[in-house]
Amino acid sequence: MPPSPSTATTIDDAQKSATDAADYISQNWADWLSAGLRILLILVIALVLRSVVRRMITKFIERMNRGAEVAATSALGGLLVNAERRRQRSEAIGSVLRSVASFVIMGTAALTVLSVLKINLAPLLASAGVAGVAIGFGARNLVTDFLSGVFMILEDQYGVGDVIDAGVASGTVVEVGLRVTKLRGDNGEIWYIRNGEVKRIGNLSQGWATAVVDVQVGYGEDLDRARTVIEEAAAAMAKDQPWDEVLWEPVQVLGLESVTSDSVLIQAQVKTMPGKSAAVARELRWRIKRAFDAAGIAIVGGTPQAVEEDEPADPSAAVAPPSALANPASPQALAAQPLTPAQASSQPSTLK
Repeated sequence: MPPSPSTATTIDDAQKSATDAADYISQNWADWLSAGLRILLILVIALVLRSVVRRMITKFIERMNRGAEVAATSALGGLLVNAERRRQRSEAIGSVLRSVASFVIMGTAALTVLSVLKINLAPLLASAGVAGVAIGFGARNLVTDFLSGVFMILEDQYGVGDVIDAGVASGTVVEVGLRVTKLRGDNGEIWYIRNGEVKRIGNLSQGWATAVVDVQVGYGEDLDRARTVIEEAAAAMAKDQPWDEVLWEPVQVLGLESVTSDSVLIQAQVKTMPGKSAAVARELRWRIKRAFDAAGIAIVGGTPQAVEEDEPADPSAAVAPPSALANPASPQALAAQPLTPAQASSQPSTLK
């Protein structure tokens, strides 16, 4: 039975479509193969380049860490180099560099692949720009924290082990991150500070520190002798361990900080290792107090010593009443008057 006209038309259309598809494939398979090979080559080059760049950055960071460890083993380097601080700083810089390298390389590879596929990049870039602006406004605090952390690390404003005053909190730096900085306070608490909130930083561990000691002595004390005693106590402290490495200069007695009617305030200061000023000040006060006690110099503010005096047995007999003093011939007035040596010798003895 011959096929109906509609069925024959359908078969002809299918055969025509198959023929067109075969012709289209035969005409474009070479272009598709070329595009596929180009995309594969782009991806391979991007992945290899990314791996090489990341490995180079890692090797550079490891070399920096080895240099810090070698410097820390020397006598002077141990005072000037903080290996943990250098390690965390280098690791943070390495993380930033690796992320930037990956973003640039893979982003460039993705755009190149899209261009090979003959996709118009103008609308895509415009949409990405609008989306980036929207995300930037929505996550502006996160972006601010990240950028602030990057610049803090690159400029080496502080590091692990430093004692800093960040305004919102103060303490010892435990960890430095790209978004937050971790501090340990004086009471042991942990502070997490967003890097974008830090407006000022006072680093108390860079360079050197100053220990200031005030000594308040009596107004009538010999100031030259007090200065000598303080200088001798400080010189003895500078020769003892571990203070011989902490004190970087001799103790200087600056002079009188203030003068009152009953006391004077002597001020002394010394340049110390960073972060050791409080311990040096406490030890110096301790030694000055002991030296003053040995020298007999009184420090104002202590408990006054009791003075023993002979008191009369009968207070009423020691002081004559006004009526008796008005009449010098009265018995009370005569009793209150002191005896002359002749009168004292004529008095009968009461000792038995």
